[in-house]
Amino acid sequence: MRVSIIIPVREQNKNLEECLRYCLELDYSNYEIIVLPDKSFKNALDKIRIIPTGDMGPATKRDIGAKNAEGEILAFLDDDAFPRRDWLRNATKYFNDLEIAAVGGPAITPERDSFAQKVSGAVFLSPLNGRAVERYWPGKKVRDVDDWPSVNLLVRRGDFLAVGGFNSGYWPGEDTKLCLDLSKKLNKKIVYAPDVLVYHHRRAGLFNHLRQIGRYGLHRGFFARKYPENSLKLTYFIPAVFLIFVLGGWIFLFSGEFFRVGYLTIWLIYLFSLLFSAFSIYKKIKDFRISLLTIPYIFLTHLYYGARFIQGFIFTPLEKATDFSR
Repeated sequence: MRVSIIIPVREQNKNLEECLRYCLELDYSNYEIIVLPDKSFKNALDKIRIIPTGDMGPATKRDIGAKNAEGEILAFLDDDAFPRRDWLRNATKYFNDLEIAAVGGPAITPERDSFAQKVSGAVFLSPLNGRAVERYWPGKKVRDVDDWPSVNLLVRRGDFLAVGGFNSGYWPGEDTKLCLDLSKKLNKKIVYAPDVLVYHHRRAGLFNHLRQIGRYGLHRGFFARKYPENSLKLTYFIPAVFLIFVLGGWIFLFSGEFFRVGYLTIWLIYLFSLLFSAFSIYKKIKDFRISLLTIPYIFLTHLYYGARFIQGFIFTPLEKATDFSR
């Protein structure tokens, strides 16, 4: 089956050049590459089609790419990611099952990323993230999911068009809406496949890490209210509850022995969880310094995600098509 790799981007950049280089080395012959920049740039390679879109969001760019695609399968990829050589060969086999509308796989931190980028990437490997770790590290088995990020998402073109594509002003979050439409409107499966693997560059530095996390928290809080079918989950609320505990829980220190002991016990459990998390991360990446630095990163990640989740859940108007990049 023919595959159309769709890459939205603002302009030509080094990450995009790397992405395209790896795409051209795939061990799968029947594919095309569609790049959607704001403005056109020179291209001398036959497999790559450049479709300038003007200044618009990634979701709209992806919709334009899908309408111009020749493939049966749309393979969405970010410009700061690049595929493993067997990416398409492994992915296409799952589409032999006609009940499967989409396939998603992990996006791993590249080995040559900087130290700061690796710390950011390691945060996502914490067992405190639950099953979300599979988004950043290969899981043990194929399973059904109801949401997957568009950094590594392949969708059957007919199903994509049947639900109107992303058709969304949301970013990030356009992938959550698409997955909801595929599973609920078409009653089809979305599959997590650990062997459908790409590498994804992380944000360098704590500020950039938290800025990205804040976008995720804001969109998830908003979606928990607007699209509860695949976003209203207890796990998404935990950082917000933790933030409230951190800001107001100290009052229990002055509320009698029982409450004081309970308050301190919760902190001890949390600190133990951070240490266990660092050990678990170390078992994956084998770098003590990075694993240790994830402890303050994770703590601040929980607080900031929680704050932005509350903002999205309570204070973002439902009728607003929100750009969560702010």
